[in-house]
Amino acid sequence: MTNSLIQKAELLNALHVPGTPLVVTNVWDAITAKIVSEAPGVKALASASHSVSNVRGLQDGEGLSVDEAIIAARIITGATDLPVSIDFEKGYAADAAGVTRNVRRLIEEAGAAGINLEDSVGAPKAPQFDIATAAARVAAARAGAEEAGVPLVINARVDTLAGGGEWAEAVQRANAYLDAGADVIFFLGLGDEDKVKRALDEVNGRISVIGHPGAVPLTRLAELGVSRVSFGPGTLGLALAALQRAATQLTALGDYPDDLGFPFEI
Repeated sequence: MTNSLIQKAELLNALHVPGTPLVVTNVWDAITAKIVSEAPGVKALASASHSVSNVRGLQDGEGLSVDEAIIAARIITGATDLPVSIDFEKGYAADAAGVTRNVRRLIEEAGAAGINLEDSVGAPKAPQFDIATAAARVAAARAGAEEAGVPLVINARVDTLAGGGEWAEAVQRANAYLDAGADVIFFLGLGDEDKVKRALDEVNGRISVIGHPGAVPLTRLAELGVSRVSFGPGTLGLALAALQRAATQLTALGDYPDDLGFPFEI
């Protein structure tokens, strides 16, 4: 598995191209991983911890144990041959040594080709670990990947703006995480085109953003030079909205929705 996983990690990294962003439609279980992986043009997958938790009746914010998180990741990776980036929250560990241990387990036991790693202490996006501690946790994740022998793609999240913090600190954090071994910076709070441009100018590496209604359009994000776009729990919301609409229509003795006949098999 190691050689195959190395190739997947290398492919995942290569797909993060400024101006030709990797678009990952986030998944949360085996069937969503399979269905999204079969969509035309999809080259890699990413999980969303919020969705993984919510479908189990849990709140986001490491409501799962590390063992449960690794099992959930293995279910997703086992449903597709594509590279998968796992939203690993804060590494499910209180210290850097624990992050190293858990990231190695995630690679070896679940076959993750990449991870998201958060820099907030709790479930809300504030407060954050101090910069040195957060950078050390990124370095710890890289150490876990090196122990596993896989060039894991680390998408390090910067929550500063989303938590009401200052721009200068957000950029400082982003560059510190890149120096510590991150491959891509998941920069939250880039709500308009000017902020996206500024981040691209001031961060010394590739930028990942989240897309949602009202955000900078995908085509413009590509033109600006973003390297990755994801949608977090928004894709679960999309699925639930469609299900609720169908339930309303069916309960009212309406027509059968065409999507009721959508073919699927795990």
